[in-house]
Amino acid sequence: MFKAELDLIDFRILKELQAHGRMTNVELASRVGISAPPCLRRVRKLEEAGILKGYRALINAPMLGYDLVGFCMVGLKHQSDANLKSFAAATQHWTLVREAWMVSGETDFLLHCVARNLTHFQDFVVEQLTAEENVDTVRTMLTIRKVKDEGLVEISTASR
Repeated sequence: MFKAELDLIDFRILKELQAHGRMTNVELASRVGISAPPCLRRVRKLEEAGILKGYRALINAPMLGYDLVGFCMVGLKHQSDANLKSFAAATQHWTLVREAWMVSGETDFLLHCVARNLTHFQDFVVEQLTAEENVDTVRTMLTIRKVKDEGLVEISTASR
């Protein structure tokens, strides 16, 4: 993987799109101080380079009845490459798991889960997660309240 060579305008584009992904190209161009055609070329270049991976809506989960956010710290019995890949593949089929990270430290995976309620979450942990062949330990944490919600990457244009 390479580190991208971006200029100040590219970083401004990324910052604006991370905060307001639905704006038009004309609005984006205005915000970053260039005309629309070169702005569109830059956005396409960022997409083709894989820096802009996609666009998605941020959904208010509780308004759809998904009131519980929990995290599962999963330790495997064996950490061979095949076992790690097998568990990672299993996470792709669990719709309750919204993000999965292989981590270092006391556990092997950290799962970000969103469920309708505590029973739904508990059923997942007991019936699916701990039932996985290579799972040794599962520690869960239930969230109380989200206190910060920022874009995934800090994009500072001041020092560029």
